[in-house]
Amino acid sequence: MTDDYFVSGEDVSTQVLDWGTIKWMASPDVNGSERFSAGIVQLEPGTGHELHTHPDSDEVLYVVSGEGEQTVDGDTRDVSAGEMIFVPQGVEHGTQNTGWETLKLLAVYAPPGPEEELNELPECTVVPAGEFPAKDE
Repeated sequence: MTDDYFVSGEDVSTQVLDWGTIKWMASPDVNGSERFSAGIVQLEPGTGHELHTHPDSDEVLYVVSGEGEQTVDGDTRDVSAGEMIFVPQGVEHGTQNTGWETLKLLAVYAPPGPEEELNELPECTVVPAGEFPAKDE
């Protein structure tokens, strides 16, 4: 159940991209969070997203499970569960899943905003709360 303090994954929509999914659990739209947004990112094995920037928001990534490569400002490093990455606003960064399992990250933007920009990407599909994303056959 979603309220101002507790949010379940089944209560929020899912952004589906060619590399995985994101569920934003804290944002202005979900629970009125005005200073940050937070979501669970899942990158499928062998996938990732291109280098990009967030000109107006800092980003923190915490690796919940899996392993991958994280690039920040031209520096690429192996990352795994228990590590945190800080990406200042405007700094180019990208993530690749180099493992055999889903790479799960907690992503936080401060201030919020980039999560809404993802909805505008042509490759982004938004699946309503309570529904499962369709698997490609």
